[in-house]
Amino acid sequence: MSKEQSCVLKAWEVTVRKTQQAKKRANSIFGTVSVSPQTDDDTTTTTEENDDETSTNRSSIGELYHAERILPNGDYYTGQWYDSFPHGHGKYLWTDGCMYIGDWYNGKTMGRGKFGWPSGATYEGEFKSGYMDGVGLYTGPSGDTYKGQWVMNLKHGHGIKRFANGDVYDGEWRRGLQEAQGKYQWKDGSYYMGEWKNGMICGKGTFIWTDGNRYDGFWDDGFPKGNGTFKWADGSFYVGHWSNDPEEMNGTYYPSGDEGNPEWDPKDVFSNLSEYKICSGERVPVLPSQKKLSVWNSSKRVEKPRRMSVDGRVSVGVDRAFEKMNMWGTESGEGAADIDSTTRRDLDAEMMRLEAEGFIQSLRPSPAPMRLPRAGRKQGETISKGHRNYELMLNLQLGIRHAVGKQAPVVSLDLKHSAFDPKEKVWTRFPPEGTKYTPPHQSSEFKWKDYCPLVFRSLRKLFKVDPADYMLSICGNDALRELSSPGKSGSFFYLTNDDRYMIKTMKKSETKVLLRMLAAYYNHVRAFENTLVIRFYGLHCVKLTGPIQKKVRFVIMGNLFCSEYSIHRRFDLKGSSLGRTTDKPESEINSNTILKDLDLNFIFRLQKAWYQEFIRQVDKDCEFLEQERIMDYSLLVGIHFREASVAGELIPSGARTPIGEFEDESAPRLSRADVDQLLSDPTRWASIRLGGNMPARAERTMRRSDCEFQLVGEPTGEYYEVVMIFGIIDILQDYDISKKLEHAYKSIQYDPTSISAVDPRLYSRRFRDFIFKVFTEDN
Repeated sequence: MSKEQSCVLKAWEVTVRKTQQAKKRANSIFGTVSVSPQTDDDTTTTTEENDDETSTNRSSIGELYHAERILPNGDYYTGQWYDSFPHGHGKYLWTDGCMYIGDWYNGKTMGRGKFGWPSGATYEGEFKSGYMDGVGLYTGPSGDTYKGQWVMNLKHGHGIKRFANGDVYDGEWRRGLQEAQGKYQWKDGSYYMGEWKNGMICGKGTFIWTDGNRYDGFWDDGFPKGNGTFKWADGSFYVGHWSNDPEEMNGTYYPSGDEGNPEWDPKDVFSNLSEYKICSGERVPVLPSQKKLSVWNSSKRVEKPRRMSVDGRVSVGVDRAFEKMNMWGTESGEGAADIDSTTRRDLDAEMMRLEAEGFIQSLRPSPAPMRLPRAGRKQGETISKGHRNYELMLNLQLGIRHAVGKQAPVVSLDLKHSAFDPKEKVWTRFPPEGTKYTPPHQSSEFKWKDYCPLVFRSLRKLFKVDPADYMLSICGNDALRELSSPGKSGSFFYLTNDDRYMIKTMKKSETKVLLRMLAAYYNHVRAFENTLVIRFYGLHCVKLTGPIQKKVRFVIMGNLFCSEYSIHRRFDLKGSSLGRTTDKPESEINSNTILKDLDLNFIFRLQKAWYQEFIRQVDKDCEFLEQERIMDYSLLVGIHFREASVAGELIPSGARTPIGEFEDESAPRLSRADVDQLLSDPTRWASIRLGGNMPARAERTMRRSDCEFQLVGEPTGEYYEVVMIFGIIDILQDYDISKKLEHAYKSIQYDPTSISAVDPRLYSRRFRDFIFKVFTEDN
């Protein structure tokens, strides 16, 4: 049977567990509380109580017993109960017809169970943290079945999918899509066996038709691509290079005997394969993790005034953590684990003693409620006519249009070594009257230089950048925007109007570093498609004519924060502490402010599959940067909070708006249900990749007041559902003589391990150690 594990029940945990240490101590204190037993023989219950709750076989609130409850919202629960929570085996029926039957543990669905939908769909197997997670069988309403491994609602691992139309896939899955090795058989008997990528046939594999014909070779996007052999049942075969582009197609036909097949055209294979579609299957309806249990606060709860601590943190009082928790009873409090006045006094006295002895110091200070940051204005000043850099912008747009539009498409990603030669550059003159190759323009005459043009054209192809879209973003009618102030290096930044690309002016030394490492960078991003290092699309130079002869070098990069989600918080993380805090006053900090290491107040928890991929990729990226003698890079992190009230207060996960409080459901935000539905729909997975639009949980942290340079604060147990965007930026600073002198000078005044300018090996190790503390696996 399958098990439903709901994160909504973390309302209790958020209340009691302000920190991980506080949770353990609170549980130990709860264990000392004795509650008078109440049996079925007690006759003091009222008729109204019996209408709301019927309990049978109840021996004690502190013991396991059977309970049957109709909850105020109409949901129904029957099963074993322990100390205010379902514990053991139980059944929960929602008013919309969804039902879960299975094991519970301390108010959470733990173990095995079965979840059913009103449509007739069922899942029977293992659950974890409210998700289908483990081994299980899903049966869809129209007959689709999947039996295999799951991770957080997604097929992940080995599994067999039988589609309603008769198709069958038996193989490996990754994040809900076919990946690695697998066999797909169509209902007519034809099948493919080989490699997959992102749900598509890709890599090396074999396709066998029912008539005995077969293709062995390489594939891309569901069609032959690269070297391959097509064999007929009679023994004849065709060997060659395959491609959807007829100009790239070439090969040789070998007949089995004297008679050949001169009428046959390799393009017929593509026409035939277009009829064999990969079935996407059914979308899972409402996910188990989206089903919320009936949870609210007791009406007897009395809020005590909060006091502000010296360091600005708020203490909510110790009593708050041990108030009566009525999660399943009525508003009047029936069925709750009450603590009588005598027990309360004993508990208060015990807690005062423990506090005096220093055992529960971490329970008193509690972080103030979090709010959505103040929204910042759209970044950048539009470069309109009269702007000091207006002509430079025109020159840049003219050059990009010329560079991208003139060259022939790249045929192969395998480049010769000469393409990476720093001397591989092309100068073009742009006089105002125009030339045979350049258009007339209204700017002053300038020269345009393209560095390694074939390499960057190949990079744009590798990153799947459409040339027409690229030119439209940079060279369209919309002007660029200049960011308000230069970076620390003195470089200026420009944004395209659609926010897709960022243009950064370059120092000559940075240009040399990029050209020096270009071959290694190209090979790295080609080998690791999920690399987190910043994407470079072009390196150019504008030389203004006249007495000044000014040269402006610039690189075009992808804008990391170009996303459909608004970015509420931004962090630039290096793993060093010296000077790593924002120097702006609180009144000037908004959603556009880049915060630093000592401003970070979260630990980010990624689901297991993402976390494992994350640590592997960070290791590979740091090894690459270390080999290239690069240091001073950072992980740029953007956070979008999914849940917030109308008033702007962030809602912790599992702490949905209780009964009696108002929340405007029409307020625009990305709810957990939205993200769960996003994860359940494989067709929308293209928008999620490592470092891009990733769902995660952010656990709030607090630094100790006696530790000024504590990089990672103590976890509080307060979680927020977020969407994360992150990547490694500023990868063009090598450990040159200036950085060595900076390291030597600062080491005299400060701890050498706290400064940013250190040897690349030490920097890489320190960066990884820090990042792997900030990012952890979500258990």
